Amino acid sequence: MHRTHVPFLLASLLVFTPLHAAVIGTSKPAQSITAERIAQLPAKDRAAWTAYLDRSQQQMRIDRATLAAERIPDTPEPPLPKESFSARSMPLHRDAVWYGTPEARHIADVIVSFQTPAGGWSKNLDMSGPARLRGQSYTTDNLSKHLGPDDFDAPKDPHWNYVGTLDNDATNTELHFLALVSAATPGKDGDPYRASFLKGIHYLLAAQFPNGGWPQVWPLEGGYHDAITYNDNAVTESAEVLTAVAEGGSDYAFVPVGLRRESGKAAHRALECILATQIVVDGKRTIWAQQHDTLTLAPVSARNFEPVALATGESSDILLYLMELPHPSPAVVASVQAGIAWLKTTAIHGQVWIGGRDTPGGRHLEPQAGAGPLWARYYSITTGKPIFGDRDKTIHDTVSDLSLERRNGYAWYGSGPEQALEAYVVWSTHHSTATR
Repeated sequence: MHRTHVPFLLASLLVFTPLHAAVIGTSKPAQSITAERIAQLPAKDRAAWTAYLDRSQQQMRIDRATLAAERIPDTPEPPLPKESFSARSMPLHRDAVWYGTPEARHIADVIVSFQTPAGGWSKNLDMSGPARLRGQSYTTDNLSKHLGPDDFDAPKDPHWNYVGTLDNDATNTELHFLALVSAATPGKDGDPYRASFLKGIHYLLAAQFPNGGWPQVWPLEGGYHDAITYNDNAVTESAEVLTAVAEGGSDYAFVPVGLRRESGKAAHRALECILATQIVVDGKRTIWAQQHDTLTLAPVSARNFEPVALATGESSDILLYLMELPHPSPAVVASVQAGIAWLKTTAIHGQVWIGGRDTPGGRHLEPQAGAGPLWARYYSITTGKPIFGDRDKTIHDTVSDLSLERRNGYAWYGSGPEQALEAYVVWSTHHSTATR
C-alpha cells in the first residue's frame, strides 16, 4: 500500500477562499465505494474490491429481507427500541463472577436478540432493557436532529440507518460482553452467547476492507460511512478484538483454531492499514485523519462540520494502540516517534477551553498561567494550524466564527493526546531505537 502523502489533490476535497476571510474553505462529501470507482483501480486490485462490494450488497439484501419476513402485513410495526448509550449498558470491568448473574445474562440475551443477520449491531441501544421484538427494527432512531437537504449525514433510506456499525463502540463492545458472559456460563446455557460471538467475529472479517481498514457501517451505507474510520476507534477496537481471539485466552478458548488464525491475519492487515494511512507532509510523517478514503487512502471529511484535517483525538488513540503492541516492528516504532513528535510541537500551553453547551457568547479559549497542554480537535494538513467546521460545511480558522450551536456543541479543544505523551515516556524506555 502507498502511504498517504501531502500535498495531494486538496482541491478535490476542499474549495478554498482567501485565508484572510472568515471562511477559509468548504467541505466536500466523502465518496462512496462504487463499481465505477473500483473500475479505476489498478487491474490487480479490482477483483478483491469487486468481491467486497458484491458481498456487502448481497448482505444488505439479506438483512432487509430477514426483517421484512418477520413483519405481518397490514399490522403496525413494533415501536423503535429505546435510545441509550449502548456501551454504558454493557459494563466490561466487573468481577468475573458478575457475568454469570441473571442481570448479566439478561443483557447478553438482549444483545443476542438485537444482532443483525449480518452479525453486527447498531448503536445507541439500551441492552439492559427489553429484548428485541419480532419485526422490530434493529436500530433506534439514529437520525440527526439537524439534517439539511444536502447534509453529509443524510442516509439514503431514513428507515435503514446504521444497521450494523462500529460507531459509538458498537459491535466490539457487544463482542467483549458476550465473551465475558460466555466464560461465566459453561455448558448448553452459554451456547447461544458463544454462537452469537462467533457470528460477530465473522461480521468483523466480512466487513474488513481488502486493505485492512473498516468502514463505519457495514453492509455499506454510502458516503463517509464507507471510509476507513478511525473515529470511535473503529479500526483499533476491531483489531484488538481479533487479536484477543487469535491469542485464544480463556474467554476465547471456544473459538475454532481456523477462525483464530484468520482473526490474527485480519489484525495484522489492520496494522498495515494504520501505517499506510499515516499522513506525510513535506516528507515527514505526522498523524492521521478521522477518516480516510478507502480506495485512495486520502483524508476525507465526515459530517458537515468535520472537515478534512489532521485529527488529534483519533491519532492519540492510534498511537496508544501502537504502543501496546508487544513486539513493535521498526516501522511501528518510527510511526510512533513521528506521531508523538507532531503532538509535542502542536501542544497549546497557557490556555484553557472554557464553557459548556449553554455558555452565553460561546465557548472560548482563555489565558491561564501554567495551563495545558491542550490540542485543537482538527489541524489543517497544509498549514498545520487549528481549523473548525460548521453545519453549513464552512471551514474556519477561528472557533469564534462558528455558529453558537456548533461552537458550544462540539469538543473543539481537549487534553486527550496528553495520555499518549505520557505513555510514550514509558514505552520509549523499552525500545532502543525510540527517542525520548
